[in-house]
Amino acid sequence: MIGSFRASRRQVLLGSAAALASVALPRQLFAAGPLHGLSVFGELKYPAAFQHFDYVNPAAPKGGKLTFRPPSWGFNQNPQTFNTFNTFVLKGDAPPRMEMCFDTLMVRALDEPDAIYGLVAESIEIADGGNTYIFNLRPEARFHDGSKLTAEDVAFSFNTLKADGHPQITQAITQFKSAEAVSETQVAIYLSGKHSKQLPMFIASSLPVLSKRYYTAYDFKQSTLTPPLSSGPYKVGKHEVGRFVEYERVKDYWANDLPTVRGHNNFDVIRIEFFRDHQVAFEAFKKGNITFQEEFSSKIWATEYNFPAVEDGRVVRKEFPDNRPSGAQGWFFNTRRARFSDPRIRKAIGLALDFEWSNRSLFYGLYTRTQSYFQNSEMMAAGLPGPEELALLEPFRGKVPDEVFGEAILQPVSDGSGSDRKLLRQASQLLQEAGCKRQGSGLLDPDGKPFTMEILSDAPSFERIVLPFINNLKLLGIEAAFRVVDPAQFQSRLNDFDFDITGRRFSLTATLDDASRELWVSSAANRKGSLNLAGISDPVVDELVDKAVSAKSREEMNTAAHALDRVLRSGHYWIPQWYKPVHTVAIWDMFGYPDKPPHYDFPVESTWWFDQAKAEKIGKAG
Repeated sequence: MIGSFRASRRQVLLGSAAALASVALPRQLFAAGPLHGLSVFGELKYPAAFQHFDYVNPAAPKGGKLTFRPPSWGFNQNPQTFNTFNTFVLKGDAPPRMEMCFDTLMVRALDEPDAIYGLVAESIEIADGGNTYIFNLRPEARFHDGSKLTAEDVAFSFNTLKADGHPQITQAITQFKSAEAVSETQVAIYLSGKHSKQLPMFIASSLPVLSKRYYTAYDFKQSTLTPPLSSGPYKVGKHEVGRFVEYERVKDYWANDLPTVRGHNNFDVIRIEFFRDHQVAFEAFKKGNITFQEEFSSKIWATEYNFPAVEDGRVVRKEFPDNRPSGAQGWFFNTRRARFSDPRIRKAIGLALDFEWSNRSLFYGLYTRTQSYFQNSEMMAAGLPGPEELALLEPFRGKVPDEVFGEAILQPVSDGSGSDRKLLRQASQLLQEAGCKRQGSGLLDPDGKPFTMEILSDAPSFERIVLPFINNLKLLGIEAAFRVVDPAQFQSRLNDFDFDITGRRFSLTATLDDASRELWVSSAANRKGSLNLAGISDPVVDELVDKAVSAKSREEMNTAAHALDRVLRSGHYWIPQWYKPVHTVAIWDMFGYPDKPPHYDFPVESTWWFDQAKAEKIGKAG
């Protein structure tokens, strides 16, 4: 995820350049366009007059309810509880999918790696050498109270988010200077000239449009359980703090007939249930209180789908391909703490994880070891660096470990015994080289203090996975503990970097954008609430991230990502965990879905639909 951030839905029709020509803008603009969509690399798949995205059913029926636990979330959202509906600031815990309530200027096409098409914006014009983007807004755009959505709202939104938004937003838009309403239906976005090609696309497709009138009356920076005024296809309905929230479809949604919206937003109600224990949630699914379950527990998937509803066919299990980069899933070291500042110590601790034993004994052979920050994608480094990679890496020789110039670093394959003596001896040697000393059965860190550490989590179900790892650490003399805290405390401690090691998964898109900086660059290392959990602060990493984000072609981006991946792996900032290239899903058999899901996402909430006939067949029509 990054965390797991989600952008989806909707589209555009071509607009006219005449309106811009008649307006006296505050600076000289040389407009190119209008354009109906944007793509970082290559041509757009969909022409200006397209009717709908290929991966939706434009005739999908509307109605019914989807009840689930979200598999991804972003910003301050918390999948286990909530205490605010303000999801675009750091303060508080918001429910996942609040973004469904807010429109954006444009939306991603999920069958293209980086293309976006207009929603609130009818067309786009690029001016001032690419430093200014003019969005021509649809005059029919409305907030849920019927008030017009204008350029003043868009300009207010972007300027407010830059000043007071969640750190993951403010970091991503540092090269955004300001937004200005040119007329009621035109807004100009001014960029610094140092921005990447991805930045205007991130702004257009990811930043919500807020109501200026509403947030003039209500403080944008505060947590609140008052559902905000918004303009998207859903709005907050019934809810009970910490237990559930329902998003109700806006039946007179202003954009219903747009090509980018057609076939989307089919459920009348999307209900999110909150549980702090995975097993309790699974029991709710067995009873039918949850109707869609993406299963992340290999044990449950392999051994517990044998209840009556499965046996009589009311519940079905399916696997859908997951073609996205699988994400950097692992245990992240907090390198801000002196104990974990030496990469030799981090590497040694990682050697204590016996993945082969865990996969066989705990995961039923369902997983593959994660090796890369870009696993399951063309951005993943493999083998020896090629000439183009070496051209990027050579200037850093002597500033990065020599192993960066060899075969891409892979996690060792254990003997599967659970305590591979060869790997543990290697770990012990690394710890000694880093200045650690054995004292009886324990280990002293380089400062002469007993080596203890805490693995922080908000998921009790991880205990069975962590305990064998802790036992191996004990053989090295390290006293480790598994600490489970409540969801709010967990998020607060992550925001404050108050942990030794913690587990997270960060999902990436197929094209690296400015938001990617939040994961690795020095400027994010000590910013409260950033996603740079490890505290990576390395000018080499900073430069390679810049090269990847500012690449002129996909091939150039992949080459820079390969080099970046090699350098990040050599830092041993994390203990890579595992992945599978499919979505393992169980559903109460009452839904319809497109024959072929989009290549770059799995948008169940927005593209599936309620099937009345199926629901009646299994007794779930009421």
